[in-house]
Amino acid sequence: MRSFARTRVADEIRAAGGAVYGITSEPQTLASEAENEWELPFSVIGDPHHEIRDLCTKNQWLDIFYNPDDGHLGSRSWVSHIKGYYQPATLAIHKSGRILYRWRCVPKFKNLSGAGARPEAKYVWGIIQENIGKSHDVAIDKNPRMAYKELSWIQFLINGSAHGWFLMPKMFPLARQGDKPSANPTRMGGRVAGFIALWSTLFLTLPAGWSAAIFGAWLAIYIPGLIKLHNTFQNEPDDY
Repeated sequence: MRSFARTRVADEIRAAGGAVYGITSEPQTLASEAENEWELPFSVIGDPHHEIRDLCTKNQWLDIFYNPDDGHLGSRSWVSHIKGYYQPATLAIHKSGRILYRWRCVPKFKNLSGAGARPEAKYVWGIIQENIGKSHDVAIDKNPRMAYKELSWIQFLINGSAHGWFLMPKMFPLARQGDKPSANPTRMGGRVAGFIALWSTLFLTLPAGWSAAIFGAWLAIYIPGLIKLHNTFQNEPDDY
């Protein structure tokens, strides 16, 4: 949502006679908080009961993915998704009812199960303008130009491992204004370097049998947490 404000695409859409709205599966109180905190130039609407999502599905506009529970987001007490949280999606509808653009996130490990990149705002606006003159609904965009490059799933798991000090891998909690972050996901390089240096030192200074025993004990502690983190996220098939 913020990219449509940051790039001023929302202003261009309004200048062309359109309207822009953000929709979230959170209640309106949190939707309004995000709108104010991010200084968005458009309204954000809370849809905790999925009424808007259900309407999109019923009218065959777009079937938006959602996670049926809070999952890793539940680490914050203020998080509220009564029926589960939405995966990202973009939908543009002409006043005649024709679909000008539609994209939905299909959660996979390669896009961090939906936590990764979104289509570039200017790209979306360009496609919408191209489709205004068409007389039919456009298909779902399955290969949009993304705003930035995704992390690989391996990098994501390494970051989660570093956040848990390589003992109990865990997600970075959802931040809110005033929260003290437990760690910055972009600054895990120091922990990774320290972890490698520690094991290098152990293997160089201790007898091989001792080093192997310590390494095996570490794996016994670390692997279950890594599997749990991995299984927390969706990975839908390609043909979904």
